[in-house]
Amino acid sequence: MADVVLFHHAQGLTAGVAAFAEQLTAAGHTVTAPDLYSGHTFETLDEGMAFAREIGFEKLLDDGVAAVETLGDGDGRGRRVYVGFSLGVLPAQKLAQTDPKARGALLLHSFAPVSEFGEAWPEQVPVQVHAMDADTLFVDDGDLDAARDLLATTPNAELFLYPGDTHLFVDSSLPDYDEQAAALLTGRVLAFLAEVDQR
Repeated sequence: MADVVLFHHAQGLTAGVAAFAEQLTAAGHTVTAPDLYSGHTFETLDEGMAFAREIGFEKLLDDGVAAVETLGDGDGRGRRVYVGFSLGVLPAQKLAQTDPKARGALLLHSFAPVSEFGEAWPEQVPVQVHAMDADTLFVDDGDLDAARDLLATTPNAELFLYPGDTHLFVDSSLPDYDEQAAALLTGRVLAFLAEVDQR
């Protein structure tokens, strides 16, 4: 099974993020979810983003990479998959593009231009981007354009858009939660991990 590293969003390692990790664990995968906020969680996205700015985005990115450096080789088969929720996409995407052990990336609610972390997306790392089609944070902030650029240049990339305008729709502990969309996304994530496991 896959060795999954999951990075939380700006509101912290919430109960909903933990529940998502538990779903992956129940499917047989090994999941590590670094807490980049040292136990802090926030009720609103604005509060969480203010905390992230206080820490500094570069430091959060560095802390995410450092957290992975402390991990072992998992099952030893080199099938590490990086998962990021929104703000957590930054360390997940950087590691997916730069870690030789990376064998997959699941980027939820956000996507940065590939050029942020390298010249091109690595051929051996399949990637999925998931977001709502009317989420202004994804559509208006350039994430959708960056994801479409990825699709145009990367054969092992997929973009899944879900009807709706909420941002953190997978987190069952937040008001943005959309049960139907979250269930569809989770099914696609589990299928992706099963395919990685077969490689």
